[in-house]
Amino acid sequence: MSNRLETAENPEQLKRVVIEPLTRVEGHGKVTLLQDEDNRIRQARLHIVEFRGFEKFIQGRPYWELPVLVQRLCGICPVSHHLAAAKATDMLVGSSLTPTAEKIRRLMHFGQTLQSHALHFFYLCSPDLLFGFDDEVRHRNIVGVIEDHPEIAKQGVLLRKYGQEVIRLTAGKRVHGTGAIPGGVNKSLDRGERDYLQADIEQIIEWSQGAVDLIKQVFLEQLDYHLEFGATDSNMLSMVAPDGSFDIYHGGLRARDPQGGTIFDHVDYTRYSDYLQEGVKNWSYMKFPFIASLGLDNGWYRVGPLARVNNCDRFTTPLAEQARGEFLAIGEGRPVQAALAFHWARLIELLHCAEAIRELIDDDDISGRELVQRGDMQPVGIGVIEAPRGTLFHHYEMDDDGLVTRANLIVSTTNNNQAMNESIRQVASHYLDGNRLTEPMLNQIEVAIRAYDPCLSCATHALGKMPLEVSLVGPDGQVRDRLEKRAGDVVCPTPA
Repeated sequence: MSNRLETAENPEQLKRVVIEPLTRVEGHGKVTLLQDEDNRIRQARLHIVEFRGFEKFIQGRPYWELPVLVQRLCGICPVSHHLAAAKATDMLVGSSLTPTAEKIRRLMHFGQTLQSHALHFFYLCSPDLLFGFDDEVRHRNIVGVIEDHPEIAKQGVLLRKYGQEVIRLTAGKRVHGTGAIPGGVNKSLDRGERDYLQADIEQIIEWSQGAVDLIKQVFLEQLDYHLEFGATDSNMLSMVAPDGSFDIYHGGLRARDPQGGTIFDHVDYTRYSDYLQEGVKNWSYMKFPFIASLGLDNGWYRVGPLARVNNCDRFTTPLAEQARGEFLAIGEGRPVQAALAFHWARLIELLHCAEAIRELIDDDDISGRELVQRGDMQPVGIGVIEAPRGTLFHHYEMDDDGLVTRANLIVSTTNNNQAMNESIRQVASHYLDGNRLTEPMLNQIEVAIRAYDPCLSCATHALGKMPLEVSLVGPDGQVRDRLEKRAGDVVCPTPA
């Protein structure tokens, strides 16, 4: 679990190659590579180039605003933040959810995961997997998929549309909904809404199965290469249900080491800070979470579909469970560590979500009338959920007036920060080292990052931990002056 290519010696003497912007990901980021005169890779880093600051500016807001407010972190995964914040505010109001409220939220979450996984695979990643990493840039995109594989593209669009409709009916609208509130939900589904979702669910399940078959075929056609590309042995973290089965809405935290051994299991997620810590580095706005008992260098981990499928004991739906068995077989008794296996695991989850939606829309509880339940107010609320991209933590503290005094968010992509860096370093050392870099080579770096389905907009939280540079540029394009704000609030001029 080495950081061999994180920091080069004498970087000022090395050639700098920048991949910016990163394409076909949510948010803005870049990768920098440093090469010596022999084109050997000496440093590789993933940088986040934007800052959001939500933890700071939600301070002073009333707690009941949180489930709606924090969704503005992102237009791709707002439901995940909506539900994590709702679970945290449930704790603030001392609530135990009614069966209707919990099942409506679960249905909303399955719809979110379904649409998000469909978006990522069909829109963003299928061009690389269907055409090859070195395909012509003009063709290696969703338009190329529509032209060459119109049926696959159509299925991807309609799968996402169905998930968005589930969100609309449970949250009120497709983006930035208001369905979950502290202590419950503000609506259930009537018979007509359930019939509407029922009409297409069998087709959705069939297409989801087809997607699993597709990625399985693509992966197995070049098994050795796909197992090697971007692979890095890592710990894995996810939630599991009390019986160890797959659960993306609620459960205990489970962490396993690269060999599949248990580090901790069924940990109450409100105690996450006893088990996880967050490191910072002066070259990234993203934090570097790690398992406290293992330390920063050895305690980093993966989250998301790959971790969840490896960590759980079983799926509760039959088709997804069968697919899980076929997936785990390629690991030959060990956790599957291949970065590109994220895609396979992601589509198994897509299939599970479709099956779970079918079960829920047949459940009369989702038409119940008992929507909200509250108890005694508490000063601290912690909500954890398995977002499409991985484990998501929302932690709030409030005063006696119900105003937020402190907030901490550890988002899925932040949890994968070190893992993404390790994967790009593996690709750089195996496939780029010693070569003059070309666009197809550099695309391999992006392919490794895209496997994690990062949401970079959500992941920027390390305010004050890295320098902030401000440059004054004249009309001729020349830098006239520059200031740098370093850690500790020291502002100093830097040479132009």
